[in-house]
Amino acid sequence: METSPRQTYLDWLRIFSIVGVLFFHSAMPYVAENSWHIKNHETSYLMMESNLFLHLFRMPLLFFISGTVSYFMMQRRSSLSFIGLRFRRLFIPVLFGMLVIVPPQIYMEWLDKGYQGTFWNFYKTVFNFIPYPKGSFSWHHLWFIVYLFIYDLLFAPLFAWMASPISIALKAKLAMLANGKWIYLIMLPGIVWYALLAENHTETNDLVHDGVYFIYWLFFLLAGFICITQPKLMDSLERNRRFALTIGFLGFLLLDYLRWNKIEPGHEAWPFHTDTFDPLFYSLFPIVAWGWVLALVGYGKKYLNRKIKVLDYLNQAVYPFYILHQTVIVVLVYYIVQVPNESILSKYLYTVAMTLFITVGIYHLLIRPYAVTRFLFGMKAKTETKPVITTEPQNLKEITVLSA
Repeated sequence: METSPRQTYLDWLRIFSIVGVLFFHSAMPYVAENSWHIKNHETSYLMMESNLFLHLFRMPLLFFISGTVSYFMMQRRSSLSFIGLRFRRLFIPVLFGMLVIVPPQIYMEWLDKGYQGTFWNFYKTVFNFIPYPKGSFSWHHLWFIVYLFIYDLLFAPLFAWMASPISIALKAKLAMLANGKWIYLIMLPGIVWYALLAENHTETNDLVHDGVYFIYWLFFLLAGFICITQPKLMDSLERNRRFALTIGFLGFLLLDYLRWNKIEPGHEAWPFHTDTFDPLFYSLFPIVAWGWVLALVGYGKKYLNRKIKVLDYLNQAVYPFYILHQTVIVVLVYYIVQVPNESILSKYLYTVAMTLFITVGIYHLLIRPYAVTRFLFGMKAKTETKPVITTEPQNLKEITVLSA
């Protein structure tokens, strides 16, 4: 297998993406129209608009970065070894999450709807394995990890081939996309797919009824994998970052103009009286998503490819943080929404701050130090220092090495 150094800017982008997820989910109890596990009595349409903006590219960016991570993990590994690693890093945390992390979210939702039983009485229902919302068995926000695990299972042979010298001819051909702005052709399959199918298929994240979005997210993951295998493609994203940002920026302005003026399918102001032209409107959603994702990758490569001491800590923390954060939010919000005479803004800011404080505390004190919890949350084994004795001509020298 080929090897190449890990790109620091991708770690920073992953961290910023998870921070974006924190702000997004912390806002969900307070946004108008969207249903969520627990809702505040008063909601905000403006907060809904800011969440829509985040929603357009937060998960696409995470899937794009996940594609690059799969490439780095595939180096010096066979397909079976890669699948084994992904089983440990993805499947185990999902299983643990469905049995331990997610149930408190569902319990708090049941309490909010009038359930009066204890948590332990509720918890027994998890093992009836009746899917949420009819039952209490769910992966909730861990759907992202489930999808990523399935993608890696399906594409492990392709990833192994792409990461090997055997694919050198294809990579040479891919380098042609680095000329000019040809790199943006990678946007087209996802845009066409979403524009044609998303109107009649809502996002469910349950896998079974989520075929359109399952494929839509896959386009971003494959784009990340392809771009990282050919360095010239990443260089092209860096070079054309302003162009991508312009696409994302203008696309979002146009989308908001049409939405706010009811110039969209199903409204009288929509100038077309046939469904044939509906994809023109829906194409704006993936255009905005791709524009912002490719712009962020380009700007990240330009300005974030530097390492500081705290990066290693943050890079290890983001995965357990993602697994934990929504449960902390739901438990907190159950109590926060009951507080009278507080503005939506103050409740939202308190939700963000306390979620960050509690989740980081749980990670630092209860997950990071222990081998069992590191394993359950998909982390690498903790490194330890061990003395190694080597004999030299006149003395013994103690060398400290890191063992995985």
